[in-house]
Amino acid sequence: MREPRARPAKLRVYVDTSVIGGCVDEEFREPSLKLMERAARGEVTLVVSEVTNDELEAAPPAVRRILETTPARLENIGVTEEVEALADRYIERGAIGAAKRSDAQHIAAATVAGADALVSWNFRHMVNLWRIRRYNEVNLEMGYAPRSPREIADEE
Repeated sequence: MREPRARPAKLRVYVDTSVIGGCVDEEFREPSLKLMERAARGEVTLVVSEVTNDELEAAPPAVRRILETTPARLENIGVTEEVEALADRYIERGAIGAAKRSDAQHIAAATVAGADALVSWNFRHMVNLWRIRRYNEVNLEMGYAPRSPREIADEE
């Protein structure tokens, strides 16, 4: 198994496009904005990938402006061969279907980057217990630490 990264003083939180879009969505506005406020106060570092940035290009202007106007520490990570290989393995093992490759890439990018948490409002393909178990089976098989669900929006 890979050596765990030293835990940084502040949480590194991978956010997918649903969280950014959630800032302008009635259902997810409150928790999305709370997370953005925590990032603006320097309590967490937001981690996004090329997948997130690519998806934001097709988003409405109000959503695209969220990251531009949030005074937060932002870490951009690439979609490397390692990310692609892990996403492929998630699909091969049935954790997610091939049609949802970008979701597999989000999970893989967060895993490879060693993010402390992944936040998404995609409960069907990314953050449900059955899928998290399947992702973790692959993560362990491939030498990555398992991920566990955790609430971070209100964490003190």
